Amino acid sequence: MTKSKNIFLGKKILIYGMGKSGISSYKFLKNKAKVYLFDDNSKTIINSKLNQRLQNIKEVSQIKFDRIIISPGIDIYSCKLAKILKKNLSKIYSDLDVFYSFYKNKSITITGTNGKSTTAKILHEVLLSQKYDSRLIGNIGNPVLAEKQITKKTIFVIEASSYQLDYSKIFTSKYALILNITPDHLERHKNLNNYINAKFKLLDSQSNKSIALVKKNDPLIRKTLNKKRFKQKIIQVDTLKYDKIFDKVKNQYFLSFGNKENLSFILKISKILKLNNKNLLKTLNKKKNGSK
Repeated sequence: MTKSKNIFLGKKILIYGMGKSGISSYKFLKNKAKVYLFDDNSKTIINSKLNQRLQNIKEVSQIKFDRIIISPGIDIYSCKLAKILKKNLSKIYSDLDVFYSFYKNKSITITGTNGKSTTAKILHEVLLSQKYDSRLIGNIGNPVLAEKQITKKTIFVIEASSYQLDYSKIFTSKYALILNITPDHLERHKNLNNYINAKFKLLDSQSNKSIALVKKNDPLIRKTLNKKRFKQKIIQVDTLKYDKIFDKVKNQYFLSFGNKENLSFILKISKILKLNNKNLLKTLNKKKNGSK
């Protein structure tokens, strides 16, 4: 990618929040842009180099930033920089946006209220068993900007929360999975509609060359599909109707209703990717019960 097309290269950037995603964003961008740091509680920052770079509120208010990378856990309406953030909503991005601006690799992004960690981990294991250079990132595994030695063949399995998706502006994924939606995190999103919209940003951002997999028998997903138009191919996964290959999965781990739902999505995306069924079944059948 040329420098002129990257919206972060050479820019004046504030990274807000020094948790795992904030620190990885800083390490990734520190030699690519002019980076400033802020955290609501600077006393929690042990790294002396980061402490030296932390700004106070007065300093932050006097700097005109091009971009603001905000950690998912920060609520822009109830934080120390709330006034500044409200005036600069168009400049707020997530680490997913930074990731996408530098890496155009194939990615499979999984969201949903329940089961996304389990599904992401199993899918990652399946891809590794099929000799893919798979990386498990996002809410599970490494922060998205912490991965090293990435090649054109690297494929990313991303677990994305509603918080990450809500702040993202340019991130998109070749494959997008919404496992299910039930009311959650409403104290942050204010209402159910906002929460649903945050999840569906994953589909809104896709192109007509992308594929989305969503739970067919989910009332909130179905209602949203009926009232919106999408560019990409959308496959509705019926989690109550099992594929023939299900009968060959003998692992008791997948007997629970929740894990059967997760497995439905794994089998469907495996079919789309044309994975080897023999290796797939071997991986699924050796998964240990109780592993997360």
